[in-house]
Amino acid sequence: MKKLLMLAALFGLFSLSGKAQSIASAPPTITDAQDYCNYVNPFIGTLRMGHTFPGAAVPFGMVQLSPETNNPPMFINGKYNPDVYKYCSGYQYDDNTIFGFSHTHFSGTGHSDLGDFLVMPTTGKLNLEPGDAAKPRSGYHSQFNHANEKASPGYYSVLLDDYSILAELTATERVGFHQYTFPKTDSAHIILDLVSNIYPYDEKNVWTFVRVENDSTVTGFRTTSGWARTRTLYFVMKFSKPFVSYGHKKYDKTPYKGFYRRFNESENFPEMAGRQIRAWFNFKAASNEKIRVKFALSAVSVEGAMKNLDAEIPHWDFDKVKAGSHDKWNRELSKVRVLTTTPEDMVTFYTALYHTMLSPVVFEDVDGQYRGLDQEIHTSDGFTNYTIFSLWDTYRALHPLFNILQPGRNADMINSMLAHYSQSVHHMLPMWSHYANENWCMIGYHAVSVLADAMAKGITGFDRTKALEASVSTSTREYFDGLDEYMGKGYVPEDKSSSSVSKTLEFAYDDWCIAQMAKAAGDNTMYHEYLKRSNNFENHYSPASVFLRPRLADGSWKQPFDPLDTHGQGYIEGNAWTYSLFVPHNIPRLIGMNGGNKKFIAHLDSLFTMKLDDKYIEKTEDITRDGIIGNYVQGNEPGHHIPYLYNYAGTPWKTQERVRMIMNTMYGNKADGLCGNDDAGQMSAWYVFSALGFYPVVPGSDEYAIGSPAIVQATVSLENGKTFTVNTVNQASGNVYVQKVLLNDKELKRNYLTHNDITDGGTITFYMSAKPKKRP
Repeated sequence: MKKLLMLAALFGLFSLSGKAQSIASAPPTITDAQDYCNYVNPFIGTLRMGHTFPGAAVPFGMVQLSPETNNPPMFINGKYNPDVYKYCSGYQYDDNTIFGFSHTHFSGTGHSDLGDFLVMPTTGKLNLEPGDAAKPRSGYHSQFNHANEKASPGYYSVLLDDYSILAELTATERVGFHQYTFPKTDSAHIILDLVSNIYPYDEKNVWTFVRVENDSTVTGFRTTSGWARTRTLYFVMKFSKPFVSYGHKKYDKTPYKGFYRRFNESENFPEMAGRQIRAWFNFKAASNEKIRVKFALSAVSVEGAMKNLDAEIPHWDFDKVKAGSHDKWNRELSKVRVLTTTPEDMVTFYTALYHTMLSPVVFEDVDGQYRGLDQEIHTSDGFTNYTIFSLWDTYRALHPLFNILQPGRNADMINSMLAHYSQSVHHMLPMWSHYANENWCMIGYHAVSVLADAMAKGITGFDRTKALEASVSTSTREYFDGLDEYMGKGYVPEDKSSSSVSKTLEFAYDDWCIAQMAKAAGDNTMYHEYLKRSNNFENHYSPASVFLRPRLADGSWKQPFDPLDTHGQGYIEGNAWTYSLFVPHNIPRLIGMNGGNKKFIAHLDSLFTMKLDDKYIEKTEDITRDGIIGNYVQGNEPGHHIPYLYNYAGTPWKTQERVRMIMNTMYGNKADGLCGNDDAGQMSAWYVFSALGFYPVVPGSDEYAIGSPAIVQATVSLENGKTFTVNTVNQASGNVYVQKVLLNDKELKRNYLTHNDITDGGTITFYMSAKPKKRP
């Protein structure tokens, strides 16, 4: 906190008084020289449900080099182990052990994979067993203390107490850089654990191959079959000094070794192969000697990994790489330069912005080669290939945010999705894809929303004709997730396909997106076909109920029906209260189905104020009390648009009130500062948009619903060279209501901004008050 106060004094960034901040009366200043990395706390979201990681990465970098604080098995005695869920990112803040540092991670997801190539420095007698976190010194893991742990964008360090080793990490896009400061010892070890991964189980590692090329270079690959069922990753590992000896232990149970039995493979043998391998490399270290490791990745080949290493870190200057990573982050963070009323809010905002840039990640070598969905090697042509598309989450706000801050990069991501479509034997766009694999997680076909949103907002750099073709092909794949019934009956029957209501509603929204794409292409026949499909949500509407309910194949309503239950009722990761409000593409009809504005507003009020019994969430991994207000769930994605629905029913002041309440109670500047899984940046993107004062309720349109900004001022630097400034007058913690809005000095008479309002540059000014502006 003292550091933040010093920064505030230095830059004039924010006031610590409770007085209202006003651009008009006391203009603060924003300077180009500010270091926005100082406001990022990578530990936010690492406690409980956030599932973020604190380690080193660059914006959208393939390498996320981060500690693993525990690594429980995915199954125990053949049954799912719920403790594994806490370690989707490998790290939990309330742990006091470190098992090593691996090079790939998801940020904020609710299921997991990755955790590739774990490296752990140790001293003393070599121990290759990880050990039990509850039993100190039971294995190679080490105790640590948060007082000796630091993290900032592109850098992480920790003192490993058991070995008195200072571990420091930094990274480029494709290379992790380790720096280990050892005590004086003749028995220093660096362990390469190729057994370890996130969400581990016995048969996950399909094959591992390692070559010791010389006394300081190691190469190899590992193929795993987990959430991504065919995933191969190559590496090059270079040490800053020669190791004096090395070896490995193989944990395979196969009795056959062929004629390799003539060798002692376990020690100083330059070839290692098997399913479960741990290797070690021995050194002698002087007091405070730094041993560095460069670890490059490629999904293509060892040669590709070597090219990546030589291109990105051709030297051994750790501090130079650290500074370069820091500068990359500062350039990206400075695209949105904000002032807030408190230093805590600065940290919350910039960490949220930081989290929106941890995925998707670059997934190609420096020469443009990448492994495709067909497992063949391709070369990107005119775009950079990306992976990690958590589209059920990120179509809502993350990709719309990219259309403002990263339109060129978002076009690359769309081209990556279109490449996925071209390589798909199903002729489909990605659902939830990572590392050249489709994992088929969640529902809908929300890549079409990302494509439609980019088209609606004038993003260029991709083939619109192919985008429409891919969307239509995806939406007509009959064997996918109840689509045959949906196309035949106009709804998904619950007795034919579970989560049926959720599927129908999300298909219908996606179909509306396709209709908008067809309209833009001038294809009126297709436009009307998909517009008709987009009304399929009506088939779950019962006039006797405010809820969109599950039906059976014979047309009858499923019985019994509990609108509070998230299991077996036709919904996924939500209940009828949440999903019956998911008709973003036809909100007037949604309000009509709820009996008009007055009844709709009362229904929304009930959602936020009712009590939800524990029995409805006790068996749900993805939803906890941390992310719930009444029966409204901010901690999961299906309801993220709901607070903004008041706008459409004539009570925007209630949107303003709810949005500010959510920002104040569901987000924070400490380790527990995320109320649910960050889900590849979606939870954070919601905050960034909402703090700026507007939100994309309907991706696929060019409109952003106006809310209540939490900042004093923001300047958004756009790729077209223009700037969009958000000003507030009379901003304060209690002044959550908007009295009027000026856009370029003219009063705005609507409750939304258009994309062009932003990208044309200019200024929007919110006049804030402690009293709501209620309309008669």
